[in-house]
Amino acid sequence: MTAINFRYLSEQDMIAAGVTDIARCTDVMEEALILLRNGDYMMAGEHGNSHGAMITFPEVPVHAGMPCDGPDRRFMAMPAYLGGRFGTTGVKWYGSNTANRAKGLPRSIHLFTLNDTDTGAPLAIMSANLLSAYRTGAVPGVGVKHLAREDAKIAAVVGPGVIAKSVIDATLTLRPGIDTVRIKGRSAAGVESFAAYIRENFPQVANVVAVETIEEAIADADIVMATTSTDIEGSGAFPYFPASAIKPGALFLLPAAARFDDDFVINQARLVLDARGLYDAWAEEYDTQAYELLGIPGTHFHDLMREGKLPESKLEEIADVATGKIPARRNNEEIILYSVGGMPIEDVAWATDLYRSAEQQDLGQVLNLWQTPVLA
Repeated sequence: MTAINFRYLSEQDMIAAGVTDIARCTDVMEEALILLRNGDYMMAGEHGNSHGAMITFPEVPVHAGMPCDGPDRRFMAMPAYLGGRFGTTGVKWYGSNTANRAKGLPRSIHLFTLNDTDTGAPLAIMSANLLSAYRTGAVPGVGVKHLAREDAKIAAVVGPGVIAKSVIDATLTLRPGIDTVRIKGRSAAGVESFAAYIRENFPQVANVVAVETIEEAIADADIVMATTSTDIEGSGAFPYFPASAIKPGALFLLPAAARFDDDFVINQARLVLDARGLYDAWAEEYDTQAYELLGIPGTHFHDLMREGKLPESKLEEIADVATGKIPARRNNEEIILYSVGGMPIEDVAWATDLYRSAEQQDLGQVLNLWQTPVLA
């Protein structure tokens, strides 16, 4: 009765368990966001809404061996509990450093630990780069499912990186009628790599087009994904989307840095958040610097609300759309900005679903923590 075993799942084990199934992941994320809206969750922080705890480094360390600050250089721990059919607790732990790419490594390297909520015993330790990437794409996917026009034909990608791959997977899976994707990136090599990814995985997309400007990318686009990393220069360097170039009826998927005119945000766009509590927590943690540091547009929407420039009622939540509490689309002309911050309850949900699949298929390795604890 005292023995504890847990399952170790490598990246290949995670693939076998279904981590790249974006349609399934989107359904799981929708379920998780509804549980969150109903309060059946806990995250870090005083009010249980924090994204997690982060370690950063000084620009000029005074101690030998301490790293110096650099682009996206940090460590992050993201713990959460999620109720409902999940009923599990877990933590995603990762280190991030943009310089990794010069070594042939991903910018961030993720590991996830899933625990029994009652005893705290580990259930699984799993490779989590794909876990994180696909849940990151599936949360925008919930927006595509409910908020994108059914007749969407053109998609635009601004920032064709790792995040964009899972977001485009969700978009093209949920709106298979899209036949054109326009790509705006920083390098020709990055754009071509992303275009090749689309051609290989979604041959139904007849037109994959590289463009030079954001205006060209979003002209007549029904769905726009802004997936560019936050710039250390601040919001002035974030990708800018002028209102004059936006098609009526467009849906913007915003899991990364993006900038819009305040007048457009306040008076023209419909604003939808993945979860209001996350933005409240960021405001407590970072105050007015949240948008500058994180780039997530919803942090700026929150700033405008706190400044009295934006009615609180304009900040809607995707779970209320998913459950029918508020309409999916009020008309085909409204422009919707869907801000996605990313939360550890999403990792817990997807990890739990995949762990149970791995258990059924006997994937990975079962490892022993102890037969009987030395200290009890």
